[in-house]
Amino acid sequence: MQAFLHGVILALGLILPLGVQNLFVFNQGAMQPKFWRALPAVIAASVCDMFLILLSVQGVSLLLLQFGFLKIALVGIGTVFLGYMGWLTWNTRVVQDASQPAASLSLRQQVVFAVTVSLLNPHAILDTIGVIGTSSVSYEGTDKMIFAMACILVSWVWFLFLAALGRLLGRQEWFTQSLGNINKVSAVFMWGSAFYMVYNTIR
Repeated sequence: MQAFLHGVILALGLILPLGVQNLFVFNQGAMQPKFWRALPAVIAASVCDMFLILLSVQGVSLLLLQFGFLKIALVGIGTVFLGYMGWLTWNTRVVQDASQPAASLSLRQQVVFAVTVSLLNPHAILDTIGVIGTSSVSYEGTDKMIFAMACILVSWVWFLFLAALGRLLGRQEWFTQSLGNINKVSAVFMWGSAFYMVYNTIR
């Protein structure tokens, strides 16, 4: 029970802060015409988090810290994708009624973008390795697996909640009218995150 509670509390602390990944999943919930249409983003983000958590707990992902060129490559690719995602989000037309053609992302775009903001974000990888990976060292065997499963469970539940919240608010007229501005704020946040990654890499 201790390992499970530790994993839940730790994962919540890491996943709650506003970030590009959270904004993307929330926006998909708000902008997709049906809730199930946002599930590709939810599943892709959750699977990527699960992948990183399992690697961190097993210690495999520590290899990324030993090769500087891997981090630089991640920053470069992540910056390009964040720039493109920001542009796409800024220019996305908000759908306000069912008679209008949908301007939401396709299944493939959702998966690609969710994987990008999850796996090509050096800060997310370092946080996972430095916090979850390090914390798992104090457990062995079954307790270590319980700890990892608790972190993974929090990730899945959180992304489902974000998409559902986006869907709920997306059906409110006042929110729909302001969604265009929210998208622009999200785009600026993505561009800012890309700049921050580059700045921290070259300084």
